[in-house]
Amino acid sequence: MCGRFVMPRAGADLVSIYNAAGATGPEVRPSWNVAPTQRISIVTERLIPGADEPRRMIETSRWGLVPVWAKDTKGAARLINARSETVTEKPSFRSAASKRRGLVPAAGYYEWQVTPEGKIPTYLHPEDADELLSFAGLYEFWPDPELPEDQEDKWRMTVTIITRAAPDALGHIHDRTPVIVPADLHDEWLDPELTDKSDLRTLIDSIPDPHLVPTVVGTAVGNIRNNGPELIEPV
Repeated sequence: MCGRFVMPRAGADLVSIYNAAGATGPEVRPSWNVAPTQRISIVTERLIPGADEPRRMIETSRWGLVPVWAKDTKGAARLINARSETVTEKPSFRSAASKRRGLVPAAGYYEWQVTPEGKIPTYLHPEDADELLSFAGLYEFWPDPELPEDQEDKWRMTVTIITRAAPDALGHIHDRTPVIVPADLHDEWLDPELTDKSDLRTLIDSIPDPHLVPTVVGTAVGNIRNNGPELIEPV
């Protein structure tokens, strides 16, 4: 599971990193304690109004998927993750898996390792502190029934992060880990023409396990009101 992560860059800063055409939506500020239902930046490649071909963009979304057929947004916090093993089959995810795949930039994420002495907050991150991870994500647009059809924010964009079984090196901390898409597979993952379920399954299976460094951090990260670079400092 991925329930909290770190994104120390503003959304506009990601444009050059991901070779995007631009950024849209409300600005997302850096955060060292991103929690479910909060606004986050995601990378998409889709046909946007006024464009004649798909464009790669940095967009603002909310973490916690709301399927288009949902009656309300109450289930968003339960759909922050999607299991890679069933993502092409489950009704909540299968349409997005075929048509609306994105990347969620992150510097790392938190897990709480369960031990006889209690839960130990652990920050998992790349060896290079400047490297960004790209979590495999799925996004949806949900029409808010309380807003008129012509209102700009009528359609709410939401996203889920895909997870898989953790490799042996991380499994003692938690049994699940985000699917992290390496740079050489970004184009293929975002390709809007990749819609075949079998081809998508092959792509997911080809993504290698991540090589991450676990760092034990302080308990302050457990409170979402705490936010700052001190949260990722080792204890």
